[in-house]
Amino acid sequence: MKLYTKILTLALFCSLAFVFNACKDDKTVDPIKVDFKKEGELTIFKGTTDTIVKVFNIEIAKSDYEIQTGLMYRDNMKDDQGMLFVFPEVRERSFYMKNTRIALDLIFFDHNKRIVSFQENAKPMDETSLPSNTPAQFVLELNAGMAQKLLLDVGDKMDYFEYLLEK
Repeated sequence: MKLYTKILTLALFCSLAFVFNACKDDKTVDPIKVDFKKEGELTIFKGTTDTIVKVFNIEIAKSDYEIQTGLMYRDNMKDDQGMLFVFPEVRERSFYMKNTRIALDLIFFDHNKRIVSFQENAKPMDETSLPSNTPAQFVLELNAGMAQKLLLDVGDKMDYFEYLLEK
């Protein structure tokens, strides 16, 4: 009986060792990386003079998946790039920075494409709510500090055009 117990114990030990080694992953997994894909251009104008402030190359988020993913998994973005979120209706919006590696400014626009509010210098990876605090239909995400650098104000406006590309 002692021999049987020893063999059973050894078999159990070997089985556990095999399971733990099989679960160990020696392969390194590359982090998700998403590259910028220019889908249109967006121009910001001063609300009082119609002077062009800046033209941005933009990605456009319209589908539920695009809106939920946004700029997640990006390591950087050029200062002339951004992402425009286009919603079918005007209502209060709320964003967060889950899985977003770069600091951002969020600029909220109403149905007339006028700036109604800002959330500046949103911290990477932070899941704190970033609300519009007023109804908005469009949201533009730019690198953190761009709203201040361009001296943007509530009432400034934007217009954009989308390239006719297959997604």
